[in-house]
Amino acid sequence: MKKLLAALLLTASTLSIAGPKVEFKTSMGDFVVELNPEKAPKTVENFLGYVNSGFYNGTIFHRVINNFMVQGGGFTPDMQQKPTKAPIPLESNNGLSNVVYSIAMARTNVPDSATAQFFVNVVNNKNLDFPRPDGHGYAVFGMVIKGTETIDKIKAVSTVSKRPFADVPSTTIVINSAKVIGK
Repeated sequence: MKKLLAALLLTASTLSIAGPKVEFKTSMGDFVVELNPEKAPKTVENFLGYVNSGFYNGTIFHRVINNFMVQGGGFTPDMQQKPTKAPIPLESNNGLSNVVYSIAMARTNVPDSATAQFFVNVVNNKNLDFPRPDGHGYAVFGMVIKGTETIDKIKAVSTVSKRPFADVPSTTIVINSAKVIGK
């Protein structure tokens, strides 16, 4: 029975299609996300465009809320927002859920406003799944598959207000590099 179960699991894993993987090297450690282009093709294409251009290198995690999420990818260490490409259409109704360690696009109150900023859920935030909380949801496009301990370190840092921003890490957390490491 154990051999049959092992064979079935092996077969199932070889049938799954792995998405591109992106490695983030940060001042608090490294983590890897696996992207899901089947469920969020425009979001993944947009994200990879920023990764491949080096956009995320030198940006920070600028918003950290333990028991919610860690957000980064848009600001420099001096809290200057980097210029971005045009916003992308929201792909939140894709069947993926804002569960712990999933990665999703940050946006404003306007549904189709996501550009470069992303967040990693540090708890199950199913209240962000389509259609909640505002009729639109937040688009999940991947999952942290390695380095969850780094995300856990980031979520635990102390934060301060740096007007007009709240929940800013008191010690800057820099994304030193983000690069595609394989499919």
